[in-house]
Amino acid sequence: MEENFGSWSVLTTDFLFVLYIALCGVTFSSVLHLANGKWRFEVRDLACAFSALFPIAGVLLLVLLANGESTFVWLKHADDGTYPHITAWHNYSFLVLREIVGFAVVVTVCYFFIKWQAESGEDQPYEKRRRFRNIALAIPFVYFLYGTMVAWDFEMTQVPGWRSASYGAYHFQSNFHMFLAFFTIFLYVMSKKEMLSKPLSGYISNFMAQFMLAMTILWTYLYFTQYLIMWYGRLPEEMHRYDSMMLEGFGPLWWLFLTLKFIVPFTTLAITPNRHNPAIVGLVATSIFVGSWIERYTWIAGSVDSEYYHMPMTSMFDIVVTIAIVGVSFLAMKQVLTRYKLIETSH
Repeated sequence: MEENFGSWSVLTTDFLFVLYIALCGVTFSSVLHLANGKWRFEVRDLACAFSALFPIAGVLLLVLLANGESTFVWLKHADDGTYPHITAWHNYSFLVLREIVGFAVVVTVCYFFIKWQAESGEDQPYEKRRRFRNIALAIPFVYFLYGTMVAWDFEMTQVPGWRSASYGAYHFQSNFHMFLAFFTIFLYVMSKKEMLSKPLSGYISNFMAQFMLAMTILWTYLYFTQYLIMWYGRLPEEMHRYDSMMLEGFGPLWWLFLTLKFIVPFTTLAITPNRHNPAIVGLVATSIFVGSWIERYTWIAGSVDSEYYHMPMTSMFDIVVTIAIVGVSFLAMKQVLTRYKLIETSH
């Protein structure tokens, strides 16, 4: 089972990307509303359109849960004493239930957010505008709670007994960082091809660059803080997971995603003129996006002993599954963007 865990980790990573692109589109819109960002009116419908990926994420979730031992490598040894630190959180029936219920709740909340956002114009009654404000206030809390649960189930507790007090925040903040990069790439490509129904103002790219720079700094803090506590506190049982990834089979991946998610965006976007160059901003966003995929895969696939490490995209399963998910997601997004006339179909 451990030998095949790397390939199933690719599927888990793809699932997390589809899930968070859908979820973060709504979260991004709520954050802009709460911050009273005037530019939100130019991008919020485009961001929320990515909620069309929720059905795909739901199917992938069911596949992962149905393949229990392939997705959660600890499950095979849950009752044989191999992992003495197995807790009630690892009860598989409870895990399946909370993941399905949590997903359903999140999709429902996001549905009402999008629906009420469309009904919250200045010409609408105060009650409708207040209703939208209230759900916009709730979205970040829903995101934090749900993201923490997903972080624990699909990444942190893949190694029973390994805990980090900040892992939930590290996980969902990293995925928001990823979404900003993805959305920046999307806006850049659509603008470059002149496919958007309503052309964006020139400052949008700069605003996205500033947002990515801020999230890069926060991600770096959360990345380092949990490592520092375990390393400085001399906790060998906690450092084992880090050491096996950083110093053994996944060392190249570990340092690569650190470079792509911190060094490249920070050293580039910290220079003010670069934030005003859409092409440079797009390249930095691509670096963050790729680095985020490698990061998620490294944490998930690195849950097993290093002798079973599997480099991503080195098997037909990895490649075919990822291409299929990207293809289906592209078609779903194209359909929604066209239906709501957010893009020009003549291009």
